[in-house]
Amino acid sequence: MGGDGSFRGALALAHYGVPVVGIPATIDNDLEGTDYSIGYDTALNNVVDAINKIRDTATSHERTFIVEVMGHKSGQIALIAGLAGGAESILIPEVPYDIDELIFKLDRGINRGKLHSIIVVAEGAGSGMEIGEQIRQRTGHEIRVTILGHVQRGGTPTVVDRLLASRMGARAVDMILRGETNKMVGVRARNLVAVDLEEVLQQKRELDLELYELAGILSI
Repeated sequence: MGGDGSFRGALALAHYGVPVVGIPATIDNDLEGTDYSIGYDTALNNVVDAINKIRDTATSHERTFIVEVMGHKSGQIALIAGLAGGAESILIPEVPYDIDELIFKLDRGINRGKLHSIIVVAEGAGSGMEIGEQIRQRTGHEIRVTILGHVQRGGTPTVVDRLLASRMGARAVDMILRGETNKMVGVRARNLVAVDLEEVLQQKRELDLELYELAGILSI
């Protein structure tokens, strides 16, 4: 169970004749061959819950808050949680950000009467502290930064993750018993599938940029 690193270790064992079946369990949800990884939905709900609570303070104090979330190479958490949480701006590693455009959107919201702004930043897109300081120096606005860190990884698993883990675990055992090994259990369109481990590791999962564009539209 794990992500890219764990599966590379599993594949190395497979080359020595050890029968292995991988179960995707990474909050980054960046593995090819599966729509969801165990832990991803729980992490998203943790982030959205934090955004909701931060928004209450942001509104009452009329400030801009930057929320830094996990994601060194993948913006999956930042994009989906930012979209679901109604963030005004979302910064992800897959799309280089322009500080001028970020400030323009911030000022546009203020001019339209918005009392606050939430900017969600994936750690791989830049440092929340540094971005906040750039905005403060350029605009004079009060900026507050919250780095969620490992809070995203803990807490009570959601129903979605519990069911996914149960289904994948059972299927992995069945595959081992049938001799169907050196593969990963994935889920596509709610159906469980078996994907070759080498195929999973050779490809990089692409971000859904249509959702990124949607987030930009809804934040206007």
